[in-house]
Amino acid sequence: MSKRDFYEVLGVSRDASEAELKKAYRRVAMKHHPDRNPGDDTAEEKFKEANEAFEVLSDSQKRARYDQYGHAGVNQQGGGGGGAGDFGDIFGDIFGDIFGGARGGGGGRSHVRKGADLRYNLELDLEEAVRGTTSKIRIPTAVKCKTCEGSGAKKGSKPVTCGTCNGMGQVRMQQGFFSVQQTCPHCQGSGKQIKDPCHTCRGQGHVEEQKTLSVKVPPGVDNGDRIRLSGEGQAGSHGGPNGDLYVQVSVREHKLFERDGIDLHCEIPISFVDAALGGELEVPTLDGRVKLKIPAETQTGKLFRLRNKGVTPVRGGITGDLLCRVVVETPVKLTKRQKELLAEFHDIAESEGQQSPKKTTWFDGVKKFVDELRA
Repeated sequence: MSKRDFYEVLGVSRDASEAELKKAYRRVAMKHHPDRNPGDDTAEEKFKEANEAFEVLSDSQKRARYDQYGHAGVNQQGGGGGGAGDFGDIFGDIFGDIFGGARGGGGGRSHVRKGADLRYNLELDLEEAVRGTTSKIRIPTAVKCKTCEGSGAKKGSKPVTCGTCNGMGQVRMQQGFFSVQQTCPHCQGSGKQIKDPCHTCRGQGHVEEQKTLSVKVPPGVDNGDRIRLSGEGQAGSHGGPNGDLYVQVSVREHKLFERDGIDLHCEIPISFVDAALGGELEVPTLDGRVKLKIPAETQTGKLFRLRNKGVTPVRGGITGDLLCRVVVETPVKLTKRQKELLAEFHDIAESEGQQSPKKTTWFDGVKKFVDELRA
């Protein structure tokens, strides 16, 4: 007997989305589930058919092969489509929200869990972030309790078999038409209970200690970048793998430089004499001091670009620039003689005219604005 088209089985179009497939499978599976149709062989066959269809169409690679080659592209070994083991995984994923996330299947595998991921905030100076560094950090970690050797039970005693699940780690729950297995609420899936807990670890089987790790920070990292240390997170439960440690970078504010992507910015104060006559200044970079030529008649806000004096990106690429913004500084605490000279300079500048082009243009604009208001 030839198989029906999988899209027809679920009642969806060939361009159905993942959400539409899941919704359709839920509807068909609920309708034809054996628990709702006891003794109905036809319903059981349709249920298996829907299971096989969803098993193929919910997998992007299998779906692509099915769309191109039909049933021949996804021919299952043994010819019977998805088996009971496949159904357990699919059905658990689809109906997990109904049953509170419980998964079917035996063996107590649901209580084996990966440890939680941890985060550590690492503060760096700008120089360290740009050039890269190796930092030593201390983090809390769970290690096996030496008093009870990890059992969680007081010395001289040992855990006993859980009376609720009889050591299985799971209990069977009846919800509506379905019978599902859930993690035992009394032993949290371990199958054991501790009647007399260890005083050192309080029955946890592990204690918290500090450990030192060496973190290699690559050159070019910036605020918010994360470095993953695999397996350095919280310990897993019941034999599960450790979580990961994510080191999040935070760069301290610098006294001279401000970072903008791969570029650095800084302000350079100069006297109004240097701004007017020009000169040569030594300016700082992360690689040392360099000379910067200031042309005559430089105005406040003028930007000077020093090529390749910025940051090389953490993933490689061109190095950024250092952008120096000139700020013309007004002199303070003038002597009597300095004031006389400046007053003399002012009188000469006023008589010459056109030596402050921005000032002249601005006042001309103000005069025109006022005249228009009066007109």
